[in-house]
Amino acid sequence: MSAAPALRALILDVDGTLAETERDGHRVAFNRAFAALDLPWQWDDATYGALLRVAGGYERLLSFLAGQSDAPLIATEREALARAIHQRKNAEFSALVAQGGIAPRPGVRRLLDECAAQGVRVAVATTTGRANLDALFPHLFGADWPQRFAARVCAEDAPRKKPDPQAYQIALARLGIAAHAAIASRTPPPASPPRASPASPA
Repeated sequence: MSAAPALRALILDVDGTLAETERDGHRVAFNRAFAALDLPWQWDDATYGALLRVAGGYERLLSFLAGQSDAPLIATEREALARAIHQRKNAEFSALVAQGGIAPRPGVRRLLDECAAQGVRVAVATTTGRANLDALFPHLFGADWPQRFAARVCAEDAPRKKPDPQAYQIALARLGIAAHAAIASRTPPPASPPRASPASPA
């Protein structure tokens, strides 16, 4: 029997994996954006938890607006409102991060240190935008955070949202390794059991 291939890379999600950015970050930022734009909505934990079944903040927002009687009925107007809210949300998220409102999940820094010590490269594959990542990571991991991650794939790089494997495939290509030499870990959708998946899911 041949030996299992050596692990060469770990591909991580951001929201809910490296930090609790959904409940304590994006949800709060959306609520601040609603208030700033004089909109009548506020998302509690339960509401936002249900919305997380839709991947991507903008797409999540569109899904929510489609079910609101006080949202625009015309699709193009709804999309314009969603873009305005999402833009303001990103600004609020950056401000929240700068205020120290988000911390790494327990054990994350140790995991990154152990990967570095063992020569396992770490990549990020996320549906969040690059601006959010650039705002968040210096506060989570310090000014040298780019040295901790061998590759990063953001929403701008992979327009097809998870569970589509596009983000993982791009990460593998940037790392220059095959799927069997990597493990991907992400936060599952609500009501799904936690799992670690191969880097190139079916």
